[in-house]
Amino acid sequence: MITLLKLKLSETLRAVGPLILVVCLLQFTVVGASTATFLQFALGAVLVTLGLLLLLTGIDYGILPMGRFIGGKLAESRSLVWLLIVAFALGFATTAAEPDVLVLAGQVEEASQGALPSGPLVYVISAGVGLFVAIGFLRVVLGFSMEWKLTAMYGVMIVLTFLAPASVAPLAYDAGSVTTGALTGPVVLAVALGVSSVIAGRSAVNDAFGLLGVASIGPIIVILLIGWLTQ
Repeated sequence: MITLLKLKLSETLRAVGPLILVVCLLQFTVVGASTATFLQFALGAVLVTLGLLLLLTGIDYGILPMGRFIGGKLAESRSLVWLLIVAFALGFATTAAEPDVLVLAGQVEEASQGALPSGPLVYVISAGVGLFVAIGFLRVVLGFSMEWKLTAMYGVMIVLTFLAPASVAPLAYDAGSVTTGALTGPVVLAVALGVSSVIAGRSAVNDAFGLLGVASIGPIIVILLIGWLTQ
């Protein structure tokens, strides 16, 4: 555990260090914020570093091994229905807890002055990810072409972009970009690797990867579809 913490501390500092350095340079050269504001930023940076350190350590220590185990057991059960249900549930649950999604939903609620509340938006985004994670796992099991699947999905997405109200499209695409972050990505990939490792004659690289790209399309299509149907 200590070795893992040290490794993750190095990764965390490499991730947040450049941002902290840039803000410090701006503070002493251009911005010149008050001492209280800068100290508040410094405290926030420390908390972010500690939180990210614990998050990454927890993912590597427990979530990834458990995800691979769950994926392997689901594949061994030979139940496609259960696999799709679990895939949807994991995609939904991890996205609903994704910090980037919560931040986006909060900002949307604030910018819209409450017209678009954060709670329903989080659930819509999470449902879109869950649905398309399940579709991605269906491809892992059945082995159909990723090219054709992505072509169909992007085709639907482009058509809905023109059909939905212009005010909805920016939100839809931002929702797709924040879904596969530090929590959703590792969980989905770990379960997919576990599934592909059990299915004979399959490549983990070909089957497991690409799922996050598929998952990120889900919220875009769902939000555009809702916008089109309710305009």
